[in-house]
Amino acid sequence: MKLREQFDSLVAGQSILNIQYLLWKFLSYFQFRRYTAHLHFSSLSHFFLASFVGEIKIRLMAVISFVSLPMERVWGGRALETAYGRTLPKEDGVYGEAWELVDRPQEQSVVAQGGYAGKTLHELWTEQRDLLFGEGLPDSERFPLLVKILDARDDLSIQVHPPAHLAESLAGEPKTEMWYIAEAAADAQLYVGLRAGVDRGSFEKAIAQGAVAEQVHAIAVRGGDSIFIPSGRLHAIGAGLLIFEIQQNSDTTYRVFDWNRLGLDGKARELHVAESLASIDFSDIEPQMDVPQGNVIALCEFFLVEKFVLAPRTTVGNAHSERFALLTIVEGALEDASGQRWERGATVLLTRGNEHLSAVLPSVVLRTSIPC
Repeated sequence: MKLREQFDSLVAGQSILNIQYLLWKFLSYFQFRRYTAHLHFSSLSHFFLASFVGEIKIRLMAVISFVSLPMERVWGGRALETAYGRTLPKEDGVYGEAWELVDRPQEQSVVAQGGYAGKTLHELWTEQRDLLFGEGLPDSERFPLLVKILDARDDLSIQVHPPAHLAESLAGEPKTEMWYIAEAAADAQLYVGLRAGVDRGSFEKAIAQGAVAEQVHAIAVRGGDSIFIPSGRLHAIGAGLLIFEIQQNSDTTYRVFDWNRLGLDGKARELHVAESLASIDFSDIEPQMDVPQGNVIALCEFFLVEKFVLAPRTTVGNAHSERFALLTIVEGALEDASGQRWERGATVLLTRGNEHLSAVLPSVVLRTSIPC
């Protein structure tokens, strides 16, 4: 048996915690120091050893966490600080979003620690896609998903994202998303779809009269609810909600109404009435919150989101060992076999493989993957 094959056989099926110990044992057993003293380090030997060490390093990076990116928004607050213990850049700033996982031209998630510390999500996706994320994934230039936390202390604009068949002609990107309600004030609501009886003609009149809000269907919500928001669905998040948003990698939003308020710069924010009218699905009448199908709370061609309620010491891992998953901790905390811990609010990348994280406390976890 070759040296590398013997190591692979030794670690097969082992936990990440055991691999470090087994590596030490493996090297000691073969008297690695004495073994290497006899080698003539040809370029081939260098290549073998570098590849061998590199593979070990990858095996030990089963879980990758990223630095969160807080975003100021006129409708935001300080829940990222009070609910999740985040340190926010400005003491008096209002932060409506935290981008937990993003690969955009202007915004990049950066690995927080470990062997990939300082690497961007884009670098991981383009340089080590098959190794870290798995095979058969979308052949996209950028990582195809974006994960956010939304803190709405005020109503967001009434808006829509362009559907795929129109996005390019409108100089935008399609955006299908889902929302999981982490916390909700007693009177909190979402604005989703249109009220019964509303059509394009009446909606256009409402825009002219400044009465758009009266055309949109409102739904009372509570913590633990979720809803799927396909491209083309008119929507707005109401005040008093803390939400996890999982979406296509897109940042195209068309505002049709913004409650006649001013932005952080003291100016009215831009509206996109023509683009909104072209994008809105006027057949989307009075949708309701979603009903989970087992663990599945959202499923489309772009993502699969599952919800797990975990007792302490129970585990969650990849949906498929040959594909990555994202784990978002809504409540509680998770840890790996080495004792490294991730707290409420965190989203981590579980690379391809059989790694599982264990609940430290009673926990609620969202697992996001790309459907096979």
